[in-house]
Amino acid sequence: MEVEVISTPDAPKAFGPYSQATRAGGFIFCAGQGAVDPATGKLVEGGIKEQTRQVFRNLGAVLKAADSDLNRVVKVTVFLHDWQYFSEMNEVFGEVFTRNPPARSTVQGARWPEGSLVSIEAIALA
Repeated sequence: MEVEVISTPDAPKAFGPYSQATRAGGFIFCAGQGAVDPATGKLVEGGIKEQTRQVFRNLGAVLKAADSDLNRVVKVTVFLHDWQYFSEMNEVFGEVFTRNPPARSTVQGARWPEGSLVSIEAIALA
């Protein structure tokens, strides 16, 4: 099985030796995206809702580069800085996935760049 690397300037560049996404076996595997604005390279201002929306814009851009989109997402993992942000993140999540929401896992993890409240990785159909 071939693995194709997916890359777009419309989402933040990878911060290390990994790809924004890969395509394999009919699926797109998206690396975790943070709330970085690709135009400025900086974390978006605001709270968890603004950051979650930016994360989904970034994931959408990566999926578009792979000829897919957020409607084809089948699984996501949400990494929250703190559980106190769950309800507001979940509210934005519901705005993005209005029907046929994907399977999801949510975990807490506090070791990210300063000010980062959420990161989300996704698996979508190609």
